[in-house]
Amino acid sequence: MTNTEQPSDNSLNSLSLGKITDYKDTYSPELLQGVPRTLSREQIGLESDLPFQGVDLWNGYEVSWLNNKGKPQVAILRCWVPINSYNLIESKSFKLYLNSLNQSKFTDWQTLESTLCQDLSTCAQASVTVTLNPLNSDSNFNVYNPKGDCLDDLDIEIDTYSPNAQLLSANTSTKVEECLYSDLLKSNCLITHQPDWATLYIRYSGSKINHEGLLKYIVSFRQHNEFHEQCVERIFCDILNKCNPTKLTVYARYTRRGGLDINPFRSNFETLDVDLRLPRQ
Repeated sequence: MTNTEQPSDNSLNSLSLGKITDYKDTYSPELLQGVPRTLSREQIGLESDLPFQGVDLWNGYEVSWLNNKGKPQVAILRCWVPINSYNLIESKSFKLYLNSLNQSKFTDWQTLESTLCQDLSTCAQASVTVTLNPLNSDSNFNVYNPKGDCLDDLDIEIDTYSPNAQLLSANTSTKVEECLYSDLLKSNCLITHQPDWATLYIRYSGSKINHEGLLKYIVSFRQHNEFHEQCVERIFCDILNKCNPTKLTVYARYTRRGGLDINPFRSNFETLDVDLRLPRQ
């Protein structure tokens, strides 16, 4: 798929994304919209037997509702959507749905948490986990810098701004274990073409990946139009196919938009066990 093409599917045409929308402030679960994961996976040759495991981790910072006395409540939301769900959750619809809670009364936090789990699971067509955390909770996370070696100081010339897996290569005579990251990942929304900014984290074992080529490849997404989750799966598959690591993790921490950030995690050997917010989040 080129940087201007979109998969032809009625599920994209029906999205509220990119359209003028009336904002509702009373509970409206019908606002949630899902996008079949198969649309993008077919484009990169993925079938039902996925080469990775993982999760889409969402953080919501603009969550508010009313208690039974009409007093506003606020919380930080965390949401884990499994990658084997039929749908990914479209981000604008998620934001509209959260806005619809603003003037709605819920008996207690647990009731709302349960409602969120049910509605989001229905949209994703899989079991979604949701937690609501008070702003002063010990479970809220601090800001950290990513671990590993940063690629961004490499002095290289770049002239490719559409994804090109041919930029990737590895030295088969040198075996390493490396943690690498870059703050230079930028892609664009598939529908609106608004920019999406992220820090990309790569952990792998195997033949040493050429750092210059890897950075050029990361930057090559700069004019590419695709959802966050789809970009990460494309990156994982390209690195796996071109560099053949024995172990591979690809994790993107995207900056928030509309009070939500999306953080897709894909790996063939580990699970996401720590949620660390980065400086731009």
